[in-house]
Amino acid sequence: MTSSIIFENARLLDGRSESGEHDMFVRVEGGLVKEVSAHRITSASARKIDLKGRTLMPGLVDCHVHVVAALAHLGQNAMLPDALVALHAARIMQGMLHRGFTTVRDLGGATHALVEAQESGLINGPRLVICGKALSQTGGHTDFRGRYDNRDTEYQTRRLGALGRVVDGVDACRAAARDEIRQGATYVKIMANGGVASPTDPIAFLGFSSDEIRAIVEEAHNAQTYVAAHLYTDDAIARAVNCGVRSVEHANLIEPATAALVRDKGAICCPTLVTYEALKEEGASLGMLPVSIAKIDDVRLRGLASLEIMHNAGATMAFGTDLLAEMHRHQSEEFVIRGRVLPAIEVIRSTTMHAAKLLRMEGQIGVIAENAFADLIVVDGDPLADLSLLTGQGRHLQAIMQNGDFHKNELQS
Repeated sequence: MTSSIIFENARLLDGRSESGEHDMFVRVEGGLVKEVSAHRITSASARKIDLKGRTLMPGLVDCHVHVVAALAHLGQNAMLPDALVALHAARIMQGMLHRGFTTVRDLGGATHALVEAQESGLINGPRLVICGKALSQTGGHTDFRGRYDNRDTEYQTRRLGALGRVVDGVDACRAAARDEIRQGATYVKIMANGGVASPTDPIAFLGFSSDEIRAIVEEAHNAQTYVAAHLYTDDAIARAVNCGVRSVEHANLIEPATAALVRDKGAICCPTLVTYEALKEEGASLGMLPVSIAKIDDVRLRGLASLEIMHNAGATMAFGTDLLAEMHRHQSEEFVIRGRVLPAIEVIRSTTMHAAKLLRMEGQIGVIAENAFADLIVVDGDPLADLSLLTGQGRHLQAIMQNGDFHKNELQS
């Protein structure tokens, strides 16, 4: 780790102001941002890098990923050997870091072993925030057995490639939530609606009873954390939020009254539009089942409208992608998709300040401020004028720093 670096003449963009702050100076040391100033920072020993007005942003945050999803057919993914899944995860995570994502929240599948591997340097990738295995009822969104597979569901619970585990009944839900937290989950994920990738649950299905959801929410609250829920339909979203769910994933079919409810309850939405575009184009060729392909448009076609509804209601939206298999390469395209209907600054906030709030890491990530992690990217241009500068597999990022170390550096001192 470099002892001290000073970025000079930077245009800071972390969402706290509408257009960013120009001609700023930032000192990084010991893995943290130590000083941010409108005046030149003097140091005899620090390495100085003149950004000449380039945009300095916090490392990007993706709040909905599945780093173990090497295959589009998630039932087959669950049957892969753990060692192979781990190697795929390492490659997927490295690709994310190449794109400037320095923190990601995994919504089902990743275990604490992967967190430890990244923290210890065995995996070169973003910081992982995990829920462990997502919880699903029998026949829910992570029950991939189909109509004729009657094996006990436990056969996949302990497999690294499985995105979730199946639990039924209030007592079992409590036990599963406690068990995932014991194993290192920092929040709990539930499947509270039907899904695209799963074979037996139409989109409109409601997952779990209200009593089961409230029990899981109580267990998360007892552990000082929260529940995220896979949700599409308006009824499912309203029910889940009224039961105490804090993180609303997807929300493609939300209506204005429910968006206002989300706002009033202090919940946060995490749309993931890019995955449906990728699935529409590539899902079949990558092995997704026909029954899943048939459900894509049920949610894809309402994606942009859902963003407008949530924005107009004043609901907070974080950045998420939810991509699978080779489609992970489309991760950064979510920026451009959202930019079709949202102000660019709101898209930037989704991957900075709103993401930090959702992950309960405010002051640590998503901001360029004293004592924040020194997770930084340098963009050659103005993302507010052109969000595509955040795409292209990091092509327009001249530097990517994580914890004070350069992962990529094309800058001259």
